[in-house]
Amino acid sequence: MDHRFKGPEVGLFLNGTPPHIYFKKHFFYKKIFAVDGAFYYLKKMGVRVDSIIGDFDSFLKKNFIGKKNKFFEIFETKNQNYSDFDKSLRIIHSKGYFNINVWGASGKEQDHFLGNLSTALKYKKKLSIIFHDNYHYYFFSDKKNFFYQKKNKKVSLFPFPKVEGLFTHGLKYPINDGLLKIGQNIGIRNESTELLKQIEISYKKGELLIFLER
Repeated sequence: MDHRFKGPEVGLFLNGTPPHIYFKKHFFYKKIFAVDGAFYYLKKMGVRVDSIIGDFDSFLKKNFIGKKNKFFEIFETKNQNYSDFDKSLRIIHSKGYFNINVWGASGKEQDHFLGNLSTALKYKKKLSIIFHDNYHYYFFSDKKNFFYQKKNKKVSLFPFPKVEGLFTHGLKYPINDGLLKIGQNIGIRNESTELLKQIEISYKKGELLIFLER
């Protein structure tokens, strides 16, 4: 899945479930930003971090805060009115980056996962945000979206909270002028049908999350 804006991609790593070591070779990002505890698992994986963001725990504060560090930038953000994810997106946007790959947004505390989705929706017009985990990547769709997916891979469509006038092409279970709504009908566990055939998904009103199987 390609990002919407021209320019480099950056990686933002949160405190959810860490990526498998296998994905280390995919981290070809212009910059890597880590939020608090994500610094630890990236360090264990041998991934170099360019910036650390957050309010920090005692270890990070003792070893890094207040010291001049030549290895990475430190952004100490204590404003509790915003989540670390929200503050991170603000910082990354201020540095002129618009294409963000987010790891560690899911797993562990699931209320954080829902909060991360809500925050991503808030920045949808300003930033191109693609979430990644060990099994899927997912993103808020534009009104028209075209992408390629390998044959027999799962494609799930999830309304947030409602989508009207939904149309799909290239999926096993097509939808024509469909309505998806939480609590009624959602479009999860659909499937790509042909090898590297372009899939088209469009809708008229609402917000739609698309989950693609790796």
